[in-house]
Amino acid sequence: MKVVHIIEALGGGVHTYFRDLSTYFGSDEIKQNIETTIIYSGNRKEIDREKIKSEFSGNVNLLEIDMLRNFSFLRDLKSVIRLTKELKKLNPDIIHLHSSKAGVLGRIANFFLFKKKKLFYSPHGYSFLRTDISKPIQKFYWLIEKSIQALFGGITVACGDTEFEIAKKIGHSKLVRNGVDIDSIRQNFTENKSNKLTIGILGRITYQKNPDIFNKIALNFPDFNFVWIGDGELNTLLTAPNIRITGWLFDKENVLKELNRIDVYLQTSLWEGLPIAVLEAMALEKPVIASNVIGNKDIVLHNETGFLFDDISELELYFQILNDFENRDLFAKKAFERCLEVFDKNKNFQELTAIYKS
Repeated sequence: MKVVHIIEALGGGVHTYFRDLSTYFGSDEIKQNIETTIIYSGNRKEIDREKIKSEFSGNVNLLEIDMLRNFSFLRDLKSVIRLTKELKKLNPDIIHLHSSKAGVLGRIANFFLFKKKKLFYSPHGYSFLRTDISKPIQKFYWLIEKSIQALFGGITVACGDTEFEIAKKIGHSKLVRNGVDIDSIRQNFTENKSNKLTIGILGRITYQKNPDIFNKIALNFPDFNFVWIGDGELNTLLTAPNIRITGWLFDKENVLKELNRIDVYLQTSLWEGLPIAVLEAMALEKPVIASNVIGNKDIVLHNETGFLFDDISELELYFQILNDFENRDLFAKKAFERCLEVFDKNKNFQELTAIYKS
């Protein structure tokens, strides 16, 4: 069986997802039955082309094709032509499209093939759920998703439970949750007992991650340490004196070591698909406090593995509970148990393989 994955947005959590995908499907056992090719774009600022080549399994084929996030008729047309050409050469049995832009370009390219392929699409967070765009633009993006599905078909593979509920309203859908490489992450785990509660987040400092709220929370709790693991264009919003910004850490082991040093993971994002960073924190036995939005609420069990919040006024009680080591340890163990049970990438890629074969 030949499977081609097409992704434009190969950065952040999606990069981790594809690195793990390449490791799983590039293993000696799996590659005997499934030949995997990943077609990606290197245009995003956070993408390191050499890093992709060094981190991804050598047993999967990598092919870079120019694709843009934003609409450009001429560039998009060139992308479709190139995709169609390469897909004809590869002649896959299955095409799996990831994120909105590849979902559109890949479906059109598939339409121009002489023989239609089995088609899957994973939104990794629908574009019409973004809160940094106007209501009319949200409706326009929803209309594109609905129209493309109706015209070109394919089965949506949602990465989280709420995304699955939305996907079912658009068309034929399946659920395969995001997962992480728990065994690899656990190699960086050591028990952490800080004298002062340390609260952290991992990711690019962008509007989606809501650094403004993260900064306000830090200002409201001056007795705690805060750390942002990463960097980004909105780092100037993090002005609280008790916030440390690590800057970009290009080695994954260093990222996980920083993540292991925190006591509580704080996810302040405005929207999500199913955030990989939260799963990594849970694999390292970190209780999670997260904004009550799609993606976050599909991971965190309120008052069991952590807490969900709608307003920062709720955080005083949650921080008070988790400032106690015994309470924090109880939440941390339950977070790890949930990660093992629901978000193990091996189990979840097995589910994906079963869907391919069905």
